[in-house]
Amino acid sequence: MTAIDVAQKTWLVHEILNQHYGIQAIYGRLDPMHELIATVLSHRTTHANEMTAYRTMLERFGSWEAIRDAPVAELTEAIQTSNYPEVKAPWIKQILARIIAERGEANVDFLREMTTEDAMAWLTALPGVGLKTATLLLLFNFQKPVLPVDTHVHRVTQRLGIIGPKVSAEKAHGLLLAYLPQDATVLFNFHKHFYWHGQRVCTWSYPRCGQCVLNPHCDYFKKQS
Repeated sequence: MTAIDVAQKTWLVHEILNQHYGIQAIYGRLDPMHELIATVLSHRTTHANEMTAYRTMLERFGSWEAIRDAPVAELTEAIQTSNYPEVKAPWIKQILARIIAERGEANVDFLREMTTEDAMAWLTALPGVGLKTATLLLLFNFQKPVLPVDTHVHRVTQRLGIIGPKVSAEKAHGLLLAYLPQDATVLFNFHKHFYWHGQRVCTWSYPRCGQCVLNPHCDYFKKQS
């Protein structure tokens, strides 16, 4: 397919999922710092275990400053329900130390006033913050026109044939974004709907192709058939 064909297919399946799941208004978590740190905890971790780690961390230490100053071993133990806590604990401490040193407090609301490009560059310079974490924060909390690509979005778009089988999730951020309008509401709904579809229908191990509203447009379904 040409790039125009792929863009048209991307928009078509997006509209089908809009009808299937309903268009959502953009919403984030309670505040941007929550989004940032919780998303770091979410890497390779279920939502339930991520939230348990986040809640335990805050209950034990009480403030961002106390988390910054906590011994690595104690913070690692507090977030143990998140996978790879021994890696994430130093990242969280370094992120908080850098933000507080630069801004005088644990607050990233200033990102709202930055250009999308500058905000992305600032965030991805933080330890452990990649494209997924940065795009989630900027889209959900600041309505910037970026597209988070998690494992579900990546899997579903690959099976559909929108991105190639060897395209990484990192590369998919830019490829998928190029096929869609630079509109935060469109991008938010694309992300949420493909995320839900990957969770509920186009699952990794046993995709429910017979129940899928996208199967007429899906390369994976056609090969299985």
